[in-house]
Amino acid sequence: MNYRQLGDTELRVSELSFGTWAIGGSWGHSDDQEALRGLATAMEHGVNFFDTADVYGSGHAEELLAKATKGKEDEIHIATKFCRAGDIHDLNTYSEASVRAYCEASLKHLQRERIDLYQIHCPPLAVLKDGKVFEVLDKLKAEGKIRHYGVSVETVEEGLFCLSVPGVKALQVIFNIFRQKPAEKLFVEARAAGVGILARLPLASGLLTGKFTKETKFSEDDHRNFNANGEQFNVGETFAGLPFVKGVELVSQLSWIAEGRGDMARASMRWILDHPEVTCVIPGFKNVRQVEDNLGTLQVPAFRPEELERLQAFYRSEVAEHIRGAY
Repeated sequence: MNYRQLGDTELRVSELSFGTWAIGGSWGHSDDQEALRGLATAMEHGVNFFDTADVYGSGHAEELLAKATKGKEDEIHIATKFCRAGDIHDLNTYSEASVRAYCEASLKHLQRERIDLYQIHCPPLAVLKDGKVFEVLDKLKAEGKIRHYGVSVETVEEGLFCLSVPGVKALQVIFNIFRQKPAEKLFVEARAAGVGILARLPLASGLLTGKFTKETKFSEDDHRNFNANGEQFNVGETFAGLPFVKGVELVSQLSWIAEGRGDMARASMRWILDHPEVTCVIPGFKNVRQVEDNLGTLQVPAFRPEELERLQAFYRSEVAEHIRGAY
């Protein structure tokens, strides 16, 4: 396992880490025991960082992490998020009383005394500009409830604003072959500001595995069904904002990336890690097999400069115009 510094913090995290949305809920059926085995397998291979949120199964993902990391609290770092259990547009959601309540609930679920990275969970830009939530986070940090804080953002504009906030130490962004915009400006400025980058949705909700067809159907409790067009939350969180059928069509033009790299999923995550500003990529998983498959990314050769240029040109000419929602 390779490790990268999280911005200018003291934390060194595994460059391939894992997100826990899928084992918490909204990705169809999942099995807790298999999820726990997956977490154990990841840690056995050197993964020391996991990303979660209080709304992933209403705290269930946090509770699974507590079980998996019991006795390893000092060596396994956890990032969680808050605000989406309330009205994200209401400033009261970000009041000191509310944020403290969210924080205490997460600490209880995680069975920890401190959260390594506490992230605001995709708030509106107006909330970020209001700024009061950062004052609350500064208090929680001073009290030792959290080690560092960051923001999970939907747009480059939000990310750039967050870089102006001194206490922000990490940005979580949607970044994959279909969503390359953050690399154009945000990454460079984040590195200059000493802010780490967590790359979420590296496989565009599974599109970049290359396993879907236009006829693929998802279960009713899978967000790839109920949020396919942004019905429940930001459309960018599902298939990177692409209409599903268009996404499948675009994937068919990317089969070449798997040559010499095992499969499309590993190649897609290798491409992300080829950006030095990225601290870690956080794919999801439901079982041990998926964890092991994702870990195979670490054995994949880097993309050559001409290949990187080819993928950038592909994004600009074939993909960007089809992405829905602000990003």
